[in-house]
Parts: sequence; C-alpha cells; structure tokens
Amino acid sequence: MKKLSPQQLAFFISLFVTSLFASIIFFICDYNQPDFWKYFLIFGLSFIAIIYLLIYYIFKKFIISRILPIYKTIYSVGSKIENFDTSFEDINVFSKVEHDVMVWNRNKSSEIEKLKEMEAFRKEYIGNISHELKTPIFSMLGYISTLIDGGLEDETINKKYLLRAEKSINRMISIINDLESITKLESNVLALERENFDITKLIEDVIENHEIFASEKNINVRLLNTKTTFVNADKSHVFILFNNLINNSIKYGNIGGETKIDLYNLGDKILFEITDNGIGIPEKHINRIFERFYRVDKSRSRDQGGTGLGLSIVKHIIEAHKQTINVKSLPEKLTTFTFTLDKAK
Repeated sequence: MKKLSPQQLAFFISLFVTSLFASIIFFICDYNQPDFWKYFLIFGLSFIAIIYLLIYYIFKKFIISRILPIYKTIYSVGSKIENFDTSFEDINVFSKVEHDVMVWNRNKSSEIEKLKEMEAFRKEYIGNISHELKTPIFSMLGYISTLIDGGLEDETINKKYLLRAEKSINRMISIINDLESITKLESNVLALERENFDITKLIEDVIENHEIFASEKNINVRLLNTKTTFVNADKSHVFILFNNLINNSIKYGNIGGETKIDLYNLGDKILFEITDNGIGIPEKHINRIFERFYRVDKSRSRDQGGTGLGLSIVKHIIEAHKQTINVKSLPEKLTTFTFTLDKAK
C-alpha cells in the first residue's frame, strides 16, 4: 500500500467498492430489461467517479491533518528536507514520508552523537583550564603564605620565594593572554593587518631569539632556504606562529638533535616545513594536538612549561589567514608541521 500514491489508492478502492455494488445489483436486477447494460455502465462509471472523489478527499484531509504535523515537527528542529507537496500530484506520499522521516532520524542521531562529543570535549576543556590555572595559584599562595608566616624575615628564602611567586603570576598572565588571543582569532574581532614582508628574515629573527634555549639542549636550529622570499600576511601573528612551532620543537626535541625549517615556492603560495627529530607524537594523538590545553604526555608536558595553548594559537592564526596546517610524526624519529601562506604579489 505504501508504494501507491493517494490517487492510485483511491482509484483501486473505488473500483473495488463499485465492483461489489455492481455485483449485488447484477444479481437482484433483471439484466434482460431493455437498456439495462447502458444504465448499468453509466451507473458504474458514475459510482466509480463519486467514490473516487470521496475517498481521495478523505485521504487528502487525513494526510494533511496527520502527516503535515510530522513535517512541521521536522522543520521546527531545523531539518533540511524539501517542502511537502500538499497537492499530492505524481508523488508517492507514504514512501516519501517514510524516507524523509528516516533521513530526519539519521540527521538527528548524527547531531546527538556530535553533541555528546562536544560535551565530552567541554568537560575535558573545563577540567584542563581549571588545572592549568589552579597550579600557579596554589603555588603562589603557598609561597606568599610562607612569607607572611615569617619567611619574609628569612633572607635565605624570602627573595627566592618572591621570585617563584612572580613566576607563577607570569604563568597565569601567559595563560590568560593566550586564551584572549584565541578568543579574538575565533570571533574575528582581531582583524589581520596584512603586509608584504621577507619571511626568511622573520624566521631568522625567531631562531636568534631561541639560541640560548636551543643551546641548553645542544639542538641545532637552522633555516635551509635562506633566499629572500616575501609573503603577504599579518607579520606580528606570523612571528607568533613560527615562535610557537620552533619553541615547541626545541622543548620536545632530543638533546643533540636538530630542527630544520624549509620553504618552497608553490606559485601563489609559499609552503613551509618545520621538522625536528624529537620525541614525536603517537598517531592516536595527532588529531587532538591543536585542542586547547591538550597534552600528549600531561606530566611531562607540564614539567616542560608552557601554557598548553601554543599549537591551538598556531592553528587559529593559520585559519585566520585562510590556510591549512598538517602534521605527520613518527614517534622517537621525527615530527613535521606543514602549512602555507600567501605569496606577496
């Protein structure tokens, strides 16, 4: 039945009812009477037409009153299903309703799963940010409480504890500043100030800023392609981008290792590769390393310092420039970050 349109269903029912009545009339009337068959045929066709129109009208009222509310419910929750045709012309209504409701159900099921994932990420994010802020606050509180309880007069610890409290305060400020930067990038409040500049000079400046940090682990950081190359981008944000990636490669690099930065001309874009031979990233963590506060090895990462927001900021800067960033890694062998920027015109 569900494979028939309302017109077809009404026709077959009217044909069945007419046949039933015609059979009764045929047996109770004298079909030998003059003009019997003529009147019988006229009656039959008229009866079919009347029954057809009546049944079709009933079907139409039924479908409008029972099926359209289903579509109103579907539309009220934002489902993108084509408008339901109340004329019922040349459509299989019942199959269409079944199909659309199944599509709606699949869409809602998918949305529910996504909402569950988002809720899980939200809870994890709140837990991470609480931990990141709680650690420096409690450290600072401990040092200050010790100083208030008499440590301020003890010259062997007063300056040391004040410096540690200052370090905890600076860590909190860094976390808040990084969160503010991400929020502005996400909401497009912070407009990019694009300009043409020499990207090789900028990379060399970032490398120079990391000389002391790199030397502490005897890591060699070098730019392979030193040819003057101009890009069109927000210079200050691109500096942060390279600063975070190079800092990350040194932080998780092996002692005596190296970090290589290379760039390639791809016509209207410049492709960048930052590769290190450090501890690497396990495959199961690759898809999550750009999340806020996500750490592959939480205990080891916090010992290394940082806010846990560096790669998240990198991703948002890249996306603000309408570019993409990719990462590939072999644990204990190498990690490569690849991204593009627009070439200066």
